[in-house]
Amino acid sequence: MATRNSLTSLYLSLSPLICEAAARRHSLSTLAPKSQMERAALVRSLSSSSLACTTRLFSRSPLRLSPPSLSSPALPRRSLLRRHWRLLPPSSPSSSRLLFRRPFSSLSPRAIATPPTHSSDVVGSRDDVAEKHGFEKVSEQFIDECKSKAVLYKHKKTGAEVMSVSNNDENKVFGIVFRTPPKDSTGIPHILEHSVLCGSRKYPLKEPFVELLKGSLNTFLNAFTYPDRTCYPVASTNTKDFYNLVDVYLDAVFFPRCVEDFQTFQQEGWHYELNNPSEDISYKGVVFNEMKGVYSQPDNILGRTAQQALFPDNTYGVDSGGDPKVIPKLTYEEFKEFHRKYYHPSNARIWFYGDDDPNERLRILSEYLDLFDASSASNESRVEPQNLFSEPVRIVEKYPAGEGGDLKKKQMVCLNWLLSDKPLDLETELAIGFLDHLMLGTPASPLRKILLESGLGEAIVGGGVEDELLQPQFSIGLKGVSEDDIQKVEELIMCTLKKLADEGFHPDTVEASMNTIEFSLRENNTGSFPRGLSLMLRSIGKWIYDMDPFEPLKYEKPLMALKARISEEGSKAVFSPLIEKFILNNPHRVTIEMQPDPEKASRDEAAEREMLEKLKASMTEEDLAELARATQELRLKQETPDPPEALRSVPCLSLRDIPKKPIHVPMEVGDINGTKVLQHKLDTHNVLYTEVVFNMSSLKQELLPLVPLFCQSLLEMGTKDLDFVQLNQLIGRKTGGISIYPFTSSIRGREDPCSHIIVRGKAMAGRAEDLFNLVNCILQEVQFTDQRRFRQFVSQSKARMENRLRGSGHGIAAARMDAKLNVAGWISEQMGGVSYLEFLQALEEKVDQDWAGISSSLEEIRKSLLSRKNCLINMTSDGIDLANSEKFVSKFLDLLPSESPVEKTIWNAQLSAGNEAIVIPTQVNYVGKAANIYDTGYQLKGSAYVISKYISNTWLWDRVRVSGGAYGGFCDFDTHSGVFSFLSYRDPNLLKTLDVYDGTGDYLRELEMDDDTLTKAIIGTIGDVDAYQLPDAKGYSSLLRYLLGVTEEERQRRREEILSTSLNDFKEFADAIEAIKDKGVVVAVACPDDVDAANKEWSDFFQVKRAL
Repeated sequence: MATRNSLTSLYLSLSPLICEAAARRHSLSTLAPKSQMERAALVRSLSSSSLACTTRLFSRSPLRLSPPSLSSPALPRRSLLRRHWRLLPPSSPSSSRLLFRRPFSSLSPRAIATPPTHSSDVVGSRDDVAEKHGFEKVSEQFIDECKSKAVLYKHKKTGAEVMSVSNNDENKVFGIVFRTPPKDSTGIPHILEHSVLCGSRKYPLKEPFVELLKGSLNTFLNAFTYPDRTCYPVASTNTKDFYNLVDVYLDAVFFPRCVEDFQTFQQEGWHYELNNPSEDISYKGVVFNEMKGVYSQPDNILGRTAQQALFPDNTYGVDSGGDPKVIPKLTYEEFKEFHRKYYHPSNARIWFYGDDDPNERLRILSEYLDLFDASSASNESRVEPQNLFSEPVRIVEKYPAGEGGDLKKKQMVCLNWLLSDKPLDLETELAIGFLDHLMLGTPASPLRKILLESGLGEAIVGGGVEDELLQPQFSIGLKGVSEDDIQKVEELIMCTLKKLADEGFHPDTVEASMNTIEFSLRENNTGSFPRGLSLMLRSIGKWIYDMDPFEPLKYEKPLMALKARISEEGSKAVFSPLIEKFILNNPHRVTIEMQPDPEKASRDEAAEREMLEKLKASMTEEDLAELARATQELRLKQETPDPPEALRSVPCLSLRDIPKKPIHVPMEVGDINGTKVLQHKLDTHNVLYTEVVFNMSSLKQELLPLVPLFCQSLLEMGTKDLDFVQLNQLIGRKTGGISIYPFTSSIRGREDPCSHIIVRGKAMAGRAEDLFNLVNCILQEVQFTDQRRFRQFVSQSKARMENRLRGSGHGIAAARMDAKLNVAGWISEQMGGVSYLEFLQALEEKVDQDWAGISSSLEEIRKSLLSRKNCLINMTSDGIDLANSEKFVSKFLDLLPSESPVEKTIWNAQLSAGNEAIVIPTQVNYVGKAANIYDTGYQLKGSAYVISKYISNTWLWDRVRVSGGAYGGFCDFDTHSGVFSFLSYRDPNLLKTLDVYDGTGDYLRELEMDDDTLTKAIIGTIGDVDAYQLPDAKGYSSLLRYLLGVTEEERQRRREEILSTSLNDFKEFADAIEAIKDKGVVVAVACPDDVDAANKEWSDFFQVKRAL
């Protein structure tokens, strides 16, 4: 899905799901869909910002949580190809928790768009300018699909290739990509990706990257590592800001300080840590701890095992991210040599996109590229293809599991194929992408449906076609399988594939899939992921292998050709031979069987301890004293601020560049049939986006945990006249997707929470009637009678929650703390936290014992929700299309009951306020502490947004991440509830991190800050507040502000307060922060040994809850 390189999955790159898929592929993501708990975080920062979407991935880019993507018809969820993203604090103090990914979604024009100046008008022809700067033009094409002129240049001296894409998109994108194939699993490309951003020749400070985070208007700022390449992309709508970002990144990759600074390698990669010669030695390092977290997650272990088994003979047979058992074997000399060898212009592909001056791009590049001579790096970095096996392979692997539950039913099995011994031709690639969507793309897709309905497992693993690497793969399997059923799963997969090859697909399925793909391509909605970056990652997927970089950008002709072929020959003639050739008759198959092992985590930890104990025993007293000295020296460097002159080297905008008013989203509030209707007139290219919102306040408290399953049931059960397959096909044929989910938030100044069910849909404006008819059908005609499917929903949800506990423990901890502090938090946790997991575990048995009662409860939820009185409609589209849609809205509302027969209920519940440790089998921790600072009398000011972001990017970044070794540390201020939270991510520490949180107040009181630093902090906050949004997200953000009572006057007031933030505001905020130190509640998702040690050191500090 995500940044796919080929036309087979071109449409996926354009989907708002792009980031999630990317993150899924990196094993650095949370694989679960956005839960209610995560959605609640969407509302944060609305009072001063337009809501920004983002993905659930672990990146160093600002993280903004998106509105949930339209999930039906769902795009295929892809396999677990690893890509490693830099982890960052949230994009603003008020933004959502780090609910990282898909990876790799979005939302308005940026604060500033400096008009481009086209120097080509005065300098002469573009070819002359290119020649002047040392480039030759290789090819020039106009790409109709993205309305862009694309020119491929080659730097004559070094051979560096440059793709310069020009259009009217203000969200400018730059990226530089190096082919970086590793030879072992020491994680060298990943560690280098982290390290080059830690200071450079022109920017000699500890982390220019963080300074850009503090004071840039960037719309994307990140770096990520694939199995065979490393990418450094940036984006901004402000031309001056954009070129600042470009210069910092170019200097970082070509002239990093890390190749001369051993301590950067230690900090980002690995080192021995010894605070005192009498204590134990431990491993520390940001990447080391990041990967310990990755290797604690079963799905990630499965994905890595599969990739390495499919590619035993080339670079994909090792882990570019790094295996924690192997990372400590990496030497500094190897690290430096890898940079010297591969980070060279001769091995680079460079991308520019947007409305800036194409001649200026070449001038900037020439200043760097001209400093180098040609090298052989491009030949040495070439990825060799894997030869196909002559017979299948089987591998059995263990994964760390908890001791609870029936371990015999916790097996995983996945079948994996390498589809070809070389890259596929364009026509075959596109057909395989469509085939993948047909088999797995929606809940009604036959392979997915049959596997889940078999009852042999809880959830799908694998995820279908993966074509981001040189050779494409296909993976599919199940988890939550009984050990007695492993063989049955394998047989079912093979039999189903053979049946599909023999019988083909239903014409309605083919039509629905085609419409889904075509709609996504033409909508071109990449969410908060810049469109130019989506195009770059697609192009680079061919370009990096010395193939045509233009080809992946052009979908129209191959799409039309495939449609014509299906029309002429029939879909069976197109797709059945592909199944037979590439899967059924392909001997290059690897079957992975994953077995739960409750002792594995403790065994791995014991092996690491034993190794370090042997090391210590071999060291002299002098050696130990020197190691302790080196540890202190590294920590001193990490905690010593950069000198002012170094900080001033990083370019920054001034406050004069910042607009004084917030971004305006037009909204008209009207009335149709007694129901309030919000309309946003925006240019959506004839797509109608709508949200149908129902108030949940009449729902009984005990029914709340059923709400997520109620939402899934509406989309995945049938009606009297349509089974759920037919219903899904209809949605796919007539719309761009429909999703349903709960939304809950506190409202500042009110006791009652804001709690709603939101139905989101989109369609071409000409299909508006179909869209509203289908929404009505889903809401009113779906029957809650399919016990078997509901049992599947419960099993799938339980599997997702268990995976979320391991991969997104910070989100679980955040939700748990919120549930202890306010009613809205409690509601969200009931629908997406540990309480929800416990509910699902009990419900699994209850489905068989009391299905009639459950079915009746689902009907009761529907009856409580559906009425015109409880309803609000939100629409975003062009003015004419909005007017034409009103009659369909009227008809839809006429079909709703006028009033709900259920009276409003009072929800008044919170979890007990004690400190809690949620124990899971993991090698890392997620540590949270929070309190409601409004209870201290604090009155919200816009300066809180600046202060919270600054705390994340300085104090917590330096102490929790850089010095403490965690992959992330950050804070979050929910301005609606008043809850201020500290959170860490993949953290080797527990109590030490709590000490850092408790020191925040003193840090603020003692803080000294010059005007430049304060200006950066303000500008960086405005960059988050004015997050880039596409039209659908603007309309959605406006809806949420309306629901939460956030007025334009308040937005303006908060903006003025942000812009006038002073150092005194920081010092005054320290008093509010003290409430967290003195009265805060602590929740940690942690490994058992660390919790036991903590309860011994701080007597019974945690109440212990075992969750897995």
